[in-house]
Amino acid sequence: MRVYCIECGKEYGLMDRVYTCRSCGGLLDIEYDYEAVKEVVPSVWLKRSMGVWRYLELLPVLNPSLRVSMGEGGTRLVHCRRLGKMLNLRHLYVKDEGGNPTGSFKDRGMTIGVTKALELGVRNLICASTGNTSSSLAAYSARAGLNCIVLIPSGKIALGKLAQALIYGAKVLAVKGGFDEALRIVRELSAKPDFYLLNSLNPYRLEGQKTGSFEIYEQLGGRPPDWLIIPVGNAGNISAYWKGFKELTLLGLTDLRPKMVGVQARGANPLVKAFRKHKDLTPLDQVETVATAIRIGNPVNWRKAIRAVEESGGLLDDVDDEDIIKAQRLLAKTEGLFVEPAGAVPIAYLMKHREDGLIDVDDVVVCVATGNGLKDPDIAIRFSEKPKEVEPNTECVLEELRRIGVV
Repeated sequence: MRVYCIECGKEYGLMDRVYTCRSCGGLLDIEYDYEAVKEVVPSVWLKRSMGVWRYLELLPVLNPSLRVSMGEGGTRLVHCRRLGKMLNLRHLYVKDEGGNPTGSFKDRGMTIGVTKALELGVRNLICASTGNTSSSLAAYSARAGLNCIVLIPSGKIALGKLAQALIYGAKVLAVKGGFDEALRIVRELSAKPDFYLLNSLNPYRLEGQKTGSFEIYEQLGGRPPDWLIIPVGNAGNISAYWKGFKELTLLGLTDLRPKMVGVQARGANPLVKAFRKHKDLTPLDQVETVATAIRIGNPVNWRKAIRAVEESGGLLDDVDDEDIIKAQRLLAKTEGLFVEPAGAVPIAYLMKHREDGLIDVDDVVVCVATGNGLKDPDIAIRFSEKPKEVEPNTECVLEELRRIGVV
């Protein structure tokens, strides 16, 4: 097992407190002895419960007895038959990451990141967050008995997520600015020995997030999907999923890899712009979208994300807020899945581009819904019809039901 820079190849030890390459500033990744792992998987995985720690042989943990876990992973893969029929897709699935302990995919990474913090002997964990990272880090820090410091963009975080961070005991500071300003400060602080950074810049965190691809492979009966469509904010998750699928091929478990489609909100789409122009990313100073979880103008993992898309033969695209709200409501009404606005972004992409002819009716398509809808109930309420007040008698209720065509 080795930690290395994806740009210059410089290697680091598994006990080094490093987030980016000290030589060139490049992003870090982790490589395993896949030939050795081949000898024990998948038979050893089948003896364990579904979840992140099922895949221990592909996790960068030296002392598993220190694991900080709350049963993360093992989330549902929902076959969306009604919605699939509307979109002319026979095999449309949603990976419902809202089923994780704090209601989002971030728990997959935090179980590894916080366990790593215990291995390193650090006590003060810090992150910048638009919401889900803060609630997840706060919960796992509490579980581990460690301190949690969160910097959020002032006035730019869903109340459901803020409530979680506060109730779990995190020290929350609201920065007068956006997420990118908060992350800049967190990166500066984490250069000091007093703080340990647990944003997706931390390579260990992404190792937990890649386990979603292993689960999808198993839940589909031992094959990857043809298409994996995923929201993109700080761009760590799309690269994590792609790494997971690549590792399945390195282990000889499949020779298939999905095409990766990363989708951003149009009001926060720096990666899409870079992809379309075939240029390096230019950060956006002003970003705005109802999908607060991906309201990020300078995604730190953009190089990994671009590689994932290009290597897989996929693409990056964007959808506007109106499309996101429509998709959130349609997914809820057709499949009973209430996801946060960012989690509906892949469905919004399909609704917008289903007639492009890119995806065949018989292709297996998996959309990753990143978080539970209760994370951001204000958006759902704002764009839903308000309850009609009626008099407290049966006839008045029936009259109203007749008026709206229910009976």
